[in-house]
Amino acid sequence: MEIKKVKLGKTGLLVTKTAMGCLPIQRISHEASRELLRKAYDNGINYFDTANAYTDSEEKIGEALHDVRHNIIISTKSGATDYETVTKHIETSLKRLQTDYIDIFQFHNPEIMPDPNDEKGSYAAALNAKRKGYIRHIGITNHRLKVAHQAIDSGYFETLQFPFCYLATDKDLELVQDCKKHDMGFIAMKGLSGGMLNNAAACYAFMQEYDNVVPIWGIQHDWELEQWLKLTEINQKMTDELKKVIEKDRKELSGNFCRSCGYCLPCTADIDIPQAARMAMLLRRSPYKRFMTDEWHQKMQKINDCVHCNLCKSRCPYGLDTPALLQYMLKDYNAFYAEHHND
Repeated sequence: MEIKKVKLGKTGLLVTKTAMGCLPIQRISHEASRELLRKAYDNGINYFDTANAYTDSEEKIGEALHDVRHNIIISTKSGATDYETVTKHIETSLKRLQTDYIDIFQFHNPEIMPDPNDEKGSYAAALNAKRKGYIRHIGITNHRLKVAHQAIDSGYFETLQFPFCYLATDKDLELVQDCKKHDMGFIAMKGLSGGMLNNAAACYAFMQEYDNVVPIWGIQHDWELEQWLKLTEINQKMTDELKKVIEKDRKELSGNFCRSCGYCLPCTADIDIPQAARMAMLLRRSPYKRFMTDEWHQKMQKINDCVHCNLCKSRCPYGLDTPALLQYMLKDYNAFYAEHHND
């Protein structure tokens, strides 16, 4: 299949508008991931995004695609903030990916923008790796508008990866336009808002309306890949029906809700915050029976063990009052469980 390609800003890289986010493949076997990645490649997808922190994701990409390396674009990430560790992460990624270069190396959601003037800092390590040919382009990922704008304005980064979906605010849309103005590639993560959005056609059509945006769809199952390939094949456009879906979701989900980014973790009380903090929506927007098990009931009750250290609240890039949100979700869950656990 011939998939439309987008120039990723000043990198000059031509990547498929339908791209693959490879965080989910850490949840499946090596054999299953090989089949999935190879099927994506065989059907025209040429861009694969991963990270050093995604356990064996890089390794699985290397196993599946090393023989077609020069036909694909790979981006990976490091959350390290010092010269030595960034260097070590890049060298490790090269070995795992079975390649001698990384197309786009990204700083992984730093709380503050890496200092390009610090000769012993993380950015200096990336520059040194670039001089050696280990990486070709330097980008940044984030969940914070302030850091994202600083990165754009600095001129030191060629790509920005940021959450973007049809729940986007005016400030998010402004970020997309600023990237276009500065010829900076915009990579859209969380196109399904962490699983809150369940109409793939609406998500796909929304992304098509922004010619500089490249969504990386998190894909774990064959049916998910087939879904995006089908939408790509028919070139799904925005319709009045899909606009109604988007408008309904915007009314229901706009405002303060958990995006399941996971930066609140680890939790002192071992609460599964990314799932628990959006439970009310999961119960009503996805098959709810999987949350009616004894295991999930026990997991939700752990919210009562919260010690109110507020670490989750301080880490949330969206400024959510996480402890209060968890208490609300627990109350809602218990009421729902009482009504439906015997269904």
